[in-house]
Amino acid sequence: MSYILNIETATKNCSVALAKGGKTILCKEIADEGYSHAERLHVFIEEIIQESGIGMKDLEAIAVSQGPGSYTGLRIGVSAAKGLCYALNIPLIAVDTLLALASKVSVTDGVIVPMLDARRMEVYSAVFSSTLEKNREILAEIIDENSFAEIKGKVYFVGDCNEKCKSVLTKDNFVFLDNIKYPSANEMSVLSFDKYKISDTVDVAYFEPYYLKDFLVASPKKQ
Repeated sequence: MSYILNIETATKNCSVALAKGGKTILCKEIADEGYSHAERLHVFIEEIIQESGIGMKDLEAIAVSQGPGSYTGLRIGVSAAKGLCYALNIPLIAVDTLLALASKVSVTDGVIVPMLDARRMEVYSAVFSSTLEKNREILAEIIDENSFAEIKGKVYFVGDCNEKCKSVLTKDNFVFLDNIKYPSANEMSVLSFDKYKISDTVDVAYFEPYYLKDFLVASPKKQ
């Protein structure tokens, strides 16, 4: 049956999708400015299982967005995914967050640049072809007027930092798709199934999210 539960919590979008054979059956998500992942995630999982009419024992695998993204969001998603895998004794599949975001774009030319906000003018980004082949690895980079200048064809930008980058990335071949802001578990369905078919799974005990850069905890201010 190949039922896979997909979990995406790397951004403000808390998203869960149930897929069968790589096709989404049900998807529940909410993009909340207050990051309500801890409250919403398990509710979404329970609702999807109940509404789909299957049991947890029917799941063949759990897929989780591996990052980069929000430290807290990633921790919540990965912890939930690991817990389910342990309880059900099924494999864990890790899906590239930026690839899932790029998968929301349908173009036949140029390249796709998914970007997620990393504060100030720094972003997490990658470069994919129109057929979703990775042309450049994921980086945490500071955006300036020279960013992506070497790319001659169309460059389609998606993600939650389009607004802050528009004033800097002004070349004629740059296109901002503002309607595509966050990755979703819906696009994870195909990606996770492709990995499932070739047993591309991760170790449940040792898997950690891909934070890309160290999580910095601010020191408390002196009184």
